Amino acid sequence: MGRAHRAFLSYPIQSGAIALDAQISSSVATGLSGRYARALFDLAIEGKALGAVEASLKALTEALAESADLKGLLSSPLIGRGAAGAAIAGVADGLGVDGLTKNFLGVLAANRRLALLPAVIRDFAALNAARKGEVTATVTAAHKLTAAQQKALAAKLKAGIGRDVALDVNVDPAILGGLVVRVGSRMIDNSLKTRLENLGQALKA
Repeated sequence: MGRAHRAFLSYPIQSGAIALDAQISSSVATGLSGRYARALFDLAIEGKALGAVEASLKALTEALAESADLKGLLSSPLIGRGAAGAAIAGVADGLGVDGLTKNFLGVLAANRRLALLPAVIRDFAALNAARKGEVTATVTAAHKLTAAQQKALAAKLKAGIGRDVALDVNVDPAILGGLVVRVGSRMIDNSLKTRLENLGQALKA
């Protein structure tokens, strides 16, 4: 485990699971991505397809982390509804996405809301974690975390929050090193980028 990750695991985390539940529920319920996530979540439960949808969203998350072209498809305003729908359907077929999730992606494309997909995935994960009695922590790392690092981080967060923690891990090389963890409206920023910025401000003082 890297030095930055070990340092993060020693960072103090205050408990407050009840407050976190309220924050997460409010955040998911009020945002546009949350409404899409809730619709997909309810359909998945109704169709007894929750596991399949969860696996499909995980595959999409991994693809987004690795493919600049897929990120461009989601964010480009120059791609029309028809072309975006056809492209995302091709991506879904290539990843083996289940039928419900594929249809949902088509709805996002038709509504020109594909850019919301990463946020929808996060909100879906929060809803699913709440259903399991867990809390979702969104983790941003400069590099892909190993299974051992994720296990250690989840254990540290569980000890501080008092609840099982599901990790939603994203890779962003721009933070340079360390981790940024968000649970509800609470954030712990132990990234190298922020530490360097703080050091720069301190030297100017």
